[in-house]
Amino acid sequence: MQKFDFSQKKATRDGFGQGLLEAGKNNDKVVALCADLIGSLKMDAFIKEFPERFFQCGVAEANMIGTAAGLTIGGYIPYTGTFANFSTGRVFDQIRQSIAYAGKNVKICASHAGLTLGEDGATHQILEDIAMMKALPNMTVINPCDFNQTRLATMAIADYPSPVYLRFGRPSVPNFTSATDEFVIGKALQLTVGTDVSIIATGHLVAKAIEAAYVLEEKGISAEIINIHTIKPLDTEAVLASVRKTKCVVTAEEHQKNGGLGESISAVLAQYHPAPQEFVAVNDTFGESGTPDELMKKYHLDTPDIVDAALKAVARKKA
Repeated sequence: MQKFDFSQKKATRDGFGQGLLEAGKNNDKVVALCADLIGSLKMDAFIKEFPERFFQCGVAEANMIGTAAGLTIGGYIPYTGTFANFSTGRVFDQIRQSIAYAGKNVKICASHAGLTLGEDGATHQILEDIAMMKALPNMTVINPCDFNQTRLATMAIADYPSPVYLRFGRPSVPNFTSATDEFVIGKALQLTVGTDVSIIATGHLVAKAIEAAYVLEEKGISAEIINIHTIKPLDTEAVLASVRKTKCVVTAEEHQKNGGLGESISAVLAQYHPAPQEFVAVNDTFGESGTPDELMKKYHLDTPDIVDAALKAVARKKA
């Protein structure tokens, strides 16, 4: 199995900050808005380079979304920035009406998503955001896995004429993808070739899936890892090609089981190729305060949980 270098760690939110700066340099129509969280969203470099293209909206997220929608009428490409909970749950009505329904070219950029927000606790650890955004017509949903991929995604969405929800996180995680890869919205990435089980993961769980594949290899099980950075539109061809070969699948995500990537994969399999599926996701509960590592273990989103799910999926296939 191919080996990945996990020695370097960076936060995906840092990748967003770097990508926003580069998107601004590449396109003078890119503007940024923030709801009083400049440092947390790593927007400082963009503001320093383009102060006239930045709008501080304060703690007024609904107003920020409405302002962003209005800016598109003048041909601008607004990137809004705040925590994922405030980017979606707090302003769902404004996103639905002013962006998705109206088809406005706004990039909703959401940091501190999922359990790995950590000590801020359940009120801030949104685990339903993908479900909410996925359900909206016209909305593209992107959840990159590391610093490099987040940087590339942030740049790519500037040229994508559609509302986008871009989700990323707070902690430092392995930065193992190439900084020079092409980021194609809607195109899954096959990271390893396997024959016994497909592990389809998104966001922070991609690195965990790779770690799980190493453990499974020692057990004589060959895992194929698929990195789904774009949850909507989903690369159904890549999903089906892998599962038709391995005949079983594990989905892994830092999100509620209800409404997440796993359910999207289930819908594809139910329609085109039924196969045993195991879910690694939060099971219908809120989070709590704790370190990211503690929470990932407690809520069963860690490497051993993916290994166990893969063993179950393989056993079901053979039954």
